[in-house]
Amino acid sequence: MSKIQQEPVRRLPRAERREQILAAATNAFARTGFAGTGLDEVAAEAGISRVILYRHFESKTDLYRAVLERAIARLAAATDVEVGRESAHALLRWADAEPAGFRLLFRHAAREPEFCAEVDELRAAMTEEVRARLAGAIAAGPWADWAAQLATAVCLEAIMAWLDAGRPEPNEIADRIDRAVEGVIQAAGSP
Repeated sequence: MSKIQQEPVRRLPRAERREQILAAATNAFARTGFAGTGLDEVAAEAGISRVILYRHFESKTDLYRAVLERAIARLAAATDVEVGRESAHALLRWADAEPAGFRLLFRHAAREPEFCAEVDELRAAMTEEVRARLAGAIAAGPWADWAAQLATAVCLEAIMAWLDAGRPEPNEIADRIDRAVEGVIQAAGSP
């Protein structure tokens, strides 16, 4: 009778293990949000035990905040371009590359009372950048405010709908989003 040999568990460096956990947690939380996701699901997604998970994060809340910080930092790095069409295209490219991060931020965290402040702040900064960009096209005031908020919402929701629809026509989506946002700008500028 021969013994079945198990491969030894590969011990990862702490930073690499933490990144593995954050990536897995992003995927798990993006499916069902904070309340709907248990730490057992995150551990299973990462292929680790809960014990290892707790070596890196004190609580589910601590893990979720770290996941949000990571997603926001990755979004900021991917969209560090001049506001306008290029920034919308950069946001779209990031959502395409990291759909779980996009869903986590703009679907789940945005609706979770304990965490929405981070996303509200991010969205407010995006809206403010759009408002500044519109300064030459629309006179300052309520219509410019409306256009900036709506253009931001249209862009984010268009990307979310595109992801949810299975990413149809990837070569055309950026132009379609541009046309939708342009429609908002034209409507705001109309007398």
